[in-house]
Amino acid sequence: MTMEYVVTYDISTESPDGVKRLRRVSQMCLNYGQRVQKSVFECRLDELGYAEFVRRMGELIHPTEDSVRIYHVHRLHGSGVVSLGKDVGFDLDDPLIL
Repeated sequence: MTMEYVVTYDISTESPDGVKRLRRVSQMCLNYGQRVQKSVFECRLDELGYAEFVRRMGELIHPTEDSVRIYHVHRLHGSGVVSLGKDVGFDLDDPLIL
């Protein structure tokens, strides 16, 4: 069973290592979901994918300089979300044609 999550992060970029971590965190989030704002992603993950995501993210970030928050949400689209302004996401339930 898949569940929906919103992932947000604040990565310290005061050092060259922080800039590298930011790129790695961003790329990892792109591998698991879609960007809806600069540091906000919507992800649909099963239990195994969620556990892997949390483990890998914990390995990427600096525990005292960075912050990652993962929110379990019941509905990412439809009546569960109000979106104002530029809509950058796509509906994860729609078919994806590559």
